[in-house]
Amino acid sequence: MFRLLRRMPFFKVLAFAELALFARGQFKQLEVGDRRRLGELVRRGPRMDAAERGELRRLLVKLEPRSFAGAAANAFSPVRLPRRFRG
Repeated sequence: MFRLLRRMPFFKVLAFAELALFARGQFKQLEVGDRRRLGELVRRGPRMDAAERGELRRLLVKLEPRSFAGAAANAFSPVRLPRRFRG
């Protein structure tokens, strides 16, 4: 893994780290039990039943993916995005 990082331009590594921090902030918004359950559901993968899929959707909505995408795009965009896209 470290070989790959040495070959990547520094600004790409920096952008990746910033994106990871954004994702961590979004993930920390969930309560501890919800984070644990989300991990369990993701590890089950395609073996989930319909009720578990519904629970996964509910947990993913709590993560506010639109807000995450808007914040990430705003951080990397040379032009400031309108408020409706930033969440």
